[in-house]
Amino acid sequence: MPPVVSSGDTPVVHATPDGVRYGPALTLLASLFFMWGFITVINNTLLPHLRSVFDLSYTQTTLIESVWFIAYFVASIPSAKLIERVGYQKSLVVGLLIMAAGALGMMLAASIPSYGVTLVMLFVIASGITLLQVAANPYVAVVGNPATASSRLNLVQALNSAGTMLAPLFGAYLILGRSKSGTSAAGTVLTDAERIADAHSVILPYALVAAVLVILAVVIAKFPLPAMGSAGSRVAKADRKNLSLWNHRNLVFGIPAIFIYLIAEIGVANLFVNFVSQPDIANTTHEQAGRYLAFLWGGMMVGRFVGSAVMQRFDASKVLALFSIGAFIVMMITVFAHGPIAMWSLILVGLFHSIMFPTIFTLGIKGLGPLTEEGSGLLVMAIAGGALVIVQGWIADNYGLQTSFLLTAACELYVLFYALWGSKVTHAEADPKVVF
Repeated sequence: MPPVVSSGDTPVVHATPDGVRYGPALTLLASLFFMWGFITVINNTLLPHLRSVFDLSYTQTTLIESVWFIAYFVASIPSAKLIERVGYQKSLVVGLLIMAAGALGMMLAASIPSYGVTLVMLFVIASGITLLQVAANPYVAVVGNPATASSRLNLVQALNSAGTMLAPLFGAYLILGRSKSGTSAAGTVLTDAERIADAHSVILPYALVAAVLVILAVVIAKFPLPAMGSAGSRVAKADRKNLSLWNHRNLVFGIPAIFIYLIAEIGVANLFVNFVSQPDIANTTHEQAGRYLAFLWGGMMVGRFVGSAVMQRFDASKVLALFSIGAFIVMMITVFAHGPIAMWSLILVGLFHSIMFPTIFTLGIKGLGPLTEEGSGLLVMAIAGGALVIVQGWIADNYGLQTSFLLTAACELYVLFYALWGSKVTHAEADPKVVF
């Protein structure tokens, strides 16, 4: 039996080289990926709902999502500090409980109803997700064979996409399907009483979400979860004195790659319902458009499963380059086409976006060695790029919703640059050890 080592959370043993012992931990972590994907994408059906309830412009609507992603910027460093102090397992529990508190707060915001309280509670939920991201993404990337890190993270991110695929159906049924704005034709003006009734339709979905998060927190708290060893952390602290993150080109260009990619992903997802429901595109209600959104996220799930298998045999950066080219092509079709062609091309971008975040992330931390945790924190902080979706909202207000997707197409070109050149590793260091 491998030797037992003490960690900040539970007794652990060195993992075997074949990675068999990682299975239960990765399975449990996959459930976290599922939940934060599910909760994040509820926003895609929540935003058109709130736009009707509070009579918001596109700029005000995308501000809601901007607040969500500002939380990633604000909470990333405190999250890293918390993990260092209390360990990975307790931090995951805290993150889930923060998310549950925010979900309960959304019930309060719906009861009032209040646009301001909604913004605050979404910030709270996103802060909890940030803590989970800082802990879980680098763990999955580092554990196991470094050569298959991108494949491994794409695999668990596929479960994240399963959550994002189911969330629109959940939101379309329990939010849009139970509201006047969600079941009416585009442009319908609501009375004050109808706005209040629509606001209350959010209470039940978030009550269910809060209950699931609390249950998951209890399961995580009692599970003997593996963690990166404290001894390795002490060595890393000593090694960092002579190392610099900025010597690693793959990280330096990876941070803006994550930032810019998030602008593309979030812009597409948040404006999807409004775009598809337009008369010259698919001419649907918001509820019907919300169901089509499931195809967008379903494409991301399929793409990640396929990408995970493909990257077992082909270089991750080359696969990323191919997917970025595909994304650029379908976004240009979305901008210039009309009718079902424009709708389905926008749906298809989900397939090409699928591998981008996990692949950029693993390429970004490759070769960082004892700097892996710090690099991971910066990459998670870059998720704040989603806050700049407000720029696309401004473009939509001033130049048209369809034209605003030119911003998305431009983002795909930077991902292509990163895949072809920016992701090349320089000054590679030894990878950190993971212990059980």
